[in-house]
Amino acid sequence: MKQKAILEGIRITDMTSVIFGPYCTQILADLGADVIKVEPRGGDASRNIGKSSHTKLMGGLHLRMNRGKRSVDWDIKTPKGRHALERLISTSDVLIHNIRPDATERAQLDYETVRALRPDIVYVQCTGFDTRGPSSGQPAYDDIIQAASGIASLLPMVDANPAPRFVPMAMADKVSGLHGAYAVLAAIIHRLRTGEGQMVEVPMLESLVSFNLLDHLYEETFVPPIGPIGYTRQLDPTRQPLPTKDGYIVVAPYQDNRWIRVFELLDMSEILEEPGLTDLMSRRENADRLYTALASRLPERTTAEWLALFAENSIPASRINSLHDLLEDPQLAASGLFREREHPSEGTYREVRGPVRFSAGCPEEVCHAPRIGEHSASVAHELGLEPEQMP
Repeated sequence: MKQKAILEGIRITDMTSVIFGPYCTQILADLGADVIKVEPRGGDASRNIGKSSHTKLMGGLHLRMNRGKRSVDWDIKTPKGRHALERLISTSDVLIHNIRPDATERAQLDYETVRALRPDIVYVQCTGFDTRGPSSGQPAYDDIIQAASGIASLLPMVDANPAPRFVPMAMADKVSGLHGAYAVLAAIIHRLRTGEGQMVEVPMLESLVSFNLLDHLYEETFVPPIGPIGYTRQLDPTRQPLPTKDGYIVVAPYQDNRWIRVFELLDMSEILEEPGLTDLMSRRENADRLYTALASRLPERTTAEWLALFAENSIPASRINSLHDLLEDPQLAASGLFREREHPSEGTYREVRGPVRFSAGCPEEVCHAPRIGEHSASVAHELGLEPEQMP
């Protein structure tokens, strides 16, 4: 008998766009939820990110981020479209959207209106800023949140270049999407236990500040502070990939016995007898001296030679992979992270599966990312709409 997926039977009405919300619902779709993506007639904005191979608005990001979902493109501003949406919500366990708080009432998609359609619904509002603060309702994009969260200030603290810089990825969107996914799961568990739905708010700024300050609040954790803000080991300018004879390597011998072994291998054991380097605590405080010593010797051998030597001695180390290197990485190949699939309209494409592996209850393969409105008619039929009611 075919095993049920973890979230099989959970229906999610997904009215999110771009990356934050769609990444959240992609995780839930991977777990088997029936995610129905309600798009405007022109499609979600994320469809335009990156070129399409065959069909317009079927770019690579869309193929990865909206796999496992169904798409309807009802015009919800029309009576028929609104009726279809309300029928869909009334059959859904979760509604998730990223409509700005001041617009939800105008769109009749505020919590009270939606709860009247489905009293036990899990209502998830993806926001830029917590609605209790003065920035509530302001537009938010990844750049805005990286700036506001302190992320853009981190690199200047490391390299003394005073120009703030972004981490070159949609960090705020993706971190917030992960928070959204676990929030949905927690609210579903709460409903299973109590029968109660609830409103859940997932704000981007607060999500990324929480992520940032987990380690970087550091010694300002205490009141009054007992030291600086910012995790000093992470901000140490010598804590960088180090040059070898033919490239770069990262070495992370953070345990005391590993520092000792590294410098034995380098024939530099005497450095650990110098003042300020005689025990683990002092080595952490003066790690720049250790990294400088490492950097002086690593150019003597190739990256492959160092990796082999460190592996033989249980010293954590890694080469520096480019984005393209990842596609050929033997570890990732062995774990099956990448797979090639055939899309009905887009041909062969590469998919990156969810990284978490379950021994039971998780589908190995979900349906392909949909074309705009691909399931409009079939979903309307499931909802019992008559032909004259079709939006």
